[in-house]
Amino acid sequence: MVSIPSFDKPSRVFTFRIKGYFRIMRKLVRNFFGFSTAETNGFLILIPVMLLILFSEPIYRTWKSSRSQNFTADKEYLDSVVAVLDAQTTALNPIDKNIERKLFAFNPNNASLDELIELGFSGALASRIVNYRNKGGKFYIKNDLLKIYGIDSTLFEELKPLIQLPETLQKKEYPSSKFTTKNKKTEAVQFDINKADTSQLKSIFGIGEKLSLRIVKYRESLGGFTDHAQLREVFGLDSVVVTQLIKRSFVDQNYEPLKLNINTASEQELDKHPYLNKTQAKAIIAYRFQHSKFTSLDELQNIRLLDKS
Repeated sequence: MVSIPSFDKPSRVFTFRIKGYFRIMRKLVRNFFGFSTAETNGFLILIPVMLLILFSEPIYRTWKSSRSQNFTADKEYLDSVVAVLDAQTTALNPIDKNIERKLFAFNPNNASLDELIELGFSGALASRIVNYRNKGGKFYIKNDLLKIYGIDSTLFEELKPLIQLPETLQKKEYPSSKFTTKNKKTEAVQFDINKADTSQLKSIFGIGEKLSLRIVKYRESLGGFTDHAQLREVFGLDSVVVTQLIKRSFVDQNYEPLKLNINTASEQELDKHPYLNKTQAKAIIAYRFQHSKFTSLDELQNIRLLDKS
């Protein structure tokens, strides 16, 4: 005889109950919403799918948080970042460590290198101020000190009451801002673009207070213009004004721009340079930390974030 397998009675009862509940749910949905049979079936399928989507993310987070995690790789990365930051802090003011800081009234036009360092300026920044003066630069008001590349605004505000310069000057007090009949003939004389102050720049038609300050600030952040073409990079200068500025100014053939030491410059100093962004500055610092000092500028091409230009 052939025996016929019998179904498990509890499983059949469970199946019948599920079907019964499903029929009741369909009936309730149809009566409440007035759906058709197809719409009711779709609705009953859509509800579980939506619940699954809503609760899948919290369930996943709960599951992930319950797992033991290994933070070794993260710790190594953080340790390397801390080491880089420590190295930057050590390299910022290598010559200022043993100098006792003193506060006294000073004039940035004649203060010596040692006096500037005693006031709290870093060695590099103090040298930059002295070089600016040696090249013919002059500070007329207190805020002129902010024209120096790399000046710390916090330090400036602290020293501002001690600076022996006026807060503001009348236009007539600036040496290049007197436009009288006697000097009209000299207005067309060319000036050095790397030594020009805001008054000389404003003598160009189309350049006002804001644009002149922007040109000076960009010049300081570059370390100086080496080519007239760089004037086109200043935001807000249109081609007509640039053309007039090129006609009225010149770049000294013997001019040496202020350069950054690629082995000691901090991330902040690199980031302030117009040709680098923050990501590229970090990449240079990280490469220097991993491979020690650069022996040649050609090594910069090993950093993927830096292209040839």
